[in-house]
Amino acid sequence: MSPHTSLISTLSLFLGTTLTISSNHWITAWMGLEINTLAIIPLISKSHHPRAIEASIKYFLTQAAASTIILFSSTINAWSTGQWDITQLTHPTACSLLTSAIAMKLGLAPFHFWFPEVLQGSPLITALLLSTVMKFPPVAIFLLTSNSLNPTLLTTMAIMSVALGGWMGLNQTQVRKILAFSSIAHLGWMTSIIIFNPKLALLTFFMYILITTAIFLSVNTTNSLSLSAVMMSWTKTPPLNATLMLTLLSLAGLPPLSGFLPKWLIIQELTKQEMAATATIIALLSLLSLFFYLRFTYYSTITMSPNATNHMKLWRPSKPMTPAIAILMTLSSTLLPL
Repeated sequence: MSPHTSLISTLSLFLGTTLTISSNHWITAWMGLEINTLAIIPLISKSHHPRAIEASIKYFLTQAAASTIILFSSTINAWSTGQWDITQLTHPTACSLLTSAIAMKLGLAPFHFWFPEVLQGSPLITALLLSTVMKFPPVAIFLLTSNSLNPTLLTTMAIMSVALGGWMGLNQTQVRKILAFSSIAHLGWMTSIIIFNPKLALLTFFMYILITTAIFLSVNTTNSLSLSAVMMSWTKTPPLNATLMLTLLSLAGLPPLSGFLPKWLIIQELTKQEMAATATIIALLSLLSLFFYLRFTYYSTITMSPNATNHMKLWRPSKPMTPAIAILMTLSSTLLPL
């Protein structure tokens, strides 16, 4: 991929994200989402592999459908209220349509089918962008319209997402697919609380971004695309694998690591809102995801590969940890204890 194309795509990504986050009018928010979609497609399909082309087509179709529904819901709302302001979403049909469209953009269940496939077909850094940066604009729209969304619909989607994210990640062996299902489950946690406490939802989202970025960058350093490759990678960078274990346990939400903080606060808030049943269900369902995170940590640190490696075990690795990975991993493990 030429540097110019890469630069234009990256700048368009930032432009689209900024445009959506900072807009009050539905049309500018929609424009930002469209710029984002078109900017990420060259980054997904740059390897020219059939899998990558398939991923970019799937991504384009789902995002185009979601953008159309957003435009349709905002038009219905404007037709009935005369308002194009994002915060003035009052029409019930428009609210339901918008919730479905944003769920499709984010990959929430039951609109999650495209997400693992697209992530699996993308390079690791593009998969990182799809899991983090590309979720900013839809989450921003969710936060702006959180007063007028339907609580029952959102809670149902949240429980489905946590259940499916855990259930479908159980027998995965590909790192990108595991992280995709983990993303679906985390967004389920975020959706469950967004009406009652938008700031807490934002905290959950930022925490998820921090920990996921650390994991993606570390598996990109060792170039481990499957669990068997993760098992082999400890000979290349032992310190990185040891910290990867802590980061994965933090993503699983085990105390006293940072990832426990949002889950703890969400369960507390749901109990305050007299939704103890919902809190219990999502807490129990997150045990499913805990299983595959534990399996991932087991492969990364505790298991030695059955076949002997031909090179010396280096404690001075050929690919040292970059400062960015070191800082992200430290934060994703120690923010809560600090």
